[in-house]
Amino acid sequence: MTAAALASGKGHKDENFPVASVLLKPEHRAPVMAFYRFARGADDVADNAATPATERLALLAEMRSTLAGASNGDAAALALREVLTERGLSARHGLDLLTAFERDCRINRCGTWDDLIEYCRYSAMPVGRYVLDVHGESENTWGSSDALCAALQVINHLQDCAKDYRALGRVYIPLDALMVNGASVDDLTAPTASSALRATIVGLATRTEGLLAESADFSAQIRDRRLAVEVAIIHRLAVSLTQRLKTRDPLSQRVHHSKAEALGIAAIAALSRLAGRA
Repeated sequence: MTAAALASGKGHKDENFPVASVLLKPEHRAPVMAFYRFARGADDVADNAATPATERLALLAEMRSTLAGASNGDAAALALREVLTERGLSARHGLDLLTAFERDCRINRCGTWDDLIEYCRYSAMPVGRYVLDVHGESENTWGSSDALCAALQVINHLQDCAKDYRALGRVYIPLDALMVNGASVDDLTAPTASSALRATIVGLATRTEGLLAESADFSAQIRDRRLAVEVAIIHRLAVSLTQRLKTRDPLSQRVHHSKAEALGIAAIAALSRLAGRA
C-alpha cells in the first residue's frame, strides 16, 4: 500500500484558507503546491480510520524517509524533495509536519492549551515557515507567522470539533478547558452544544484572538507585496471566523464562510493592505 491509496480526494480549493492563490507570484505557487500535496497526502494517511495505526505509521515513515533522501518510495515526498533541492531549501519543515501526523496516529486527546500549541508547532507552524522560505523572507517573521498559523489550526479544530470526534475519535479541545467549564468529551456527540461546551469554545476562541493580536502586523513585516496581501486576507478571515465561534454553535450552526462572504472579506483585507503599503 502507498500513501496515495489513502487519498481523500480533498484538494487545495476545499481548505478553509487560501492555498497558493493567484495572488502569489507564479514562480512561488508551484513550490507551495508541492508542499501542500505532501501535507495533504500525510494528513489523509493519518486520518484514515479504516487503516490500522501501525500501517499508517509505516506509510508516514516512508514519506519521512523519502523526504530525507534515504529512499524514493513516496511520490509526494519525492516531488517535494526535488523542489527543495532545486530551490536550495531545507527539508526540516516537511519533516516537522510529519511529526504532527505521526502523533495523530498515536494520540487522540489534548490535555492543556500548552499541549495544543505544541501540537500546532508541528501541524501548522512549519507551513507558514516554508512559505516564507520559498519567498526568501527573513526568519525574523517566524514569530508572527507561528502565531497566525497556530490560530488557523485552533480555529479549524473548534469548527470541526464534533466531526473530528465522531469520525476519528479525536478531541483537540484541551481536556482541562472542558473540565473547568463542567463539560465532557461526550458533549461533542449532541446535536447542539451544551452551555458548558459553548463556554469552553468561547474561552478557546478568546485565547485564539490573542494569537491573532500577536500576528496583527505580520503582513507588514513581509517584503513580497503579493504574499503580504495574501497574509492580510488570511488574517482577516481568521478574525472573522474567531468572532463567529464566539457567537455560533459549531455543532448545529455554520461557522465556515460562504464563497461570497470569503470574497467580500478578502477584498476588504486586500484593499486595506495595499492602502497601508501605499
